[in-house]
Amino acid sequence: MKITDYLTPDLVVAELEASAKDGALQFLAAQVAGAVPGLEESEILTVLKDREALGSTGIGGGIAIPHGKMSGLDKVVVLFARSVKGVEFAAVDGKPVHLIFLLLAPQGAAGTHLKILARISRMLKKREFCDKLLEVAVAADLYSMIKLEDESS
Repeated sequence: MKITDYLTPDLVVAELEASAKDGALQFLAAQVAGAVPGLEESEILTVLKDREALGSTGIGGGIAIPHGKMSGLDKVVVLFARSVKGVEFAAVDGKPVHLIFLLLAPQGAAGTHLKILARISRMLKKREFCDKLLEVAVAADLYSMIKLEDESS
């Protein structure tokens, strides 16, 4: 199972402009709703905010992995966004977030959901890979880097 089985080039954001968590989640929800037919921005945002209410998905080290399960979704959706200036995300280490992988899964896909979360986490533990993601300015190049790393893991 690869991240790029679920991440498409149109779901890569090269520069997230939001500076706070709520604005970032709203923007990301809009991006997903615009790219995946049948999904509503407000429903995506509710799922993400409900998950954040349980505890921040800002896992530290400049990384956040907002995620949740949605009814009406027929397959997993992954989005990647980068913010060079950083987003105040209430991360566990209190530092701004620069790399965000958003994951939405169908209600009944607990196993797939957890496997993809684990794969994303393993990929982002490689500091050199994260540093490279911060250096690239074009969405297509970010997607290519993620795909290359995904295939080599």
